[in-house]
Amino acid sequence: MKILVAGVGNVLRGDDGFGVAVAQALFENNTFGSEVTVFEAGIAGIALVQELMTGYDVLIIADTIHRGGLPGTIYVIEPKVPELDEKFSNELHQSLADAHYSDPSKVLILAKALDVLPPRVFMIGCEPAGYDELGADLSPAVRRAVQVALERIEFLIADFSSQIEQSP
Repeated sequence: MKILVAGVGNVLRGDDGFGVAVAQALFENNTFGSEVTVFEAGIAGIALVQELMTGYDVLIIADTIHRGGLPGTIYVIEPKVPELDEKFSNELHQSLADAHYSDPSKVLILAKALDVLPPRVFMIGCEPAGYDELGADLSPAVRRAVQVALERIEFLIADFSSQIEQSP
């Protein structure tokens, strides 16, 4: 089983750099085998789609997500990617004119349209405190949440690894 863990975000905008911080921490402490690839996507969503073209069974995206919780709250979400019809495909084509979009939902839709979206997709989202100040660091709550995100990612990977070992 091939697993891709992708950190998404903009390190120049405070808490928006959460996903990148998660990817960097995984690079530093990578104890996973060759079945796990860590990818720092930054704000270049098209690079993530290109990486998915190499073929993965599971995608785990780390990014900020607004759900109304306290800053630093971690969410584990299995997003539903809509089916593509012709009208939606035309609208998608127009909205993807910029190859540097960073909205993970667009990345997932494009990957699905190209038939490279893995069968299992998870988002490890973190509620941000803010990201309006250019050049700001992660807020203390989001910095602490990086460790929680790493634990959730490790749990997901261990769960998939155990499923492989148990399958006939």
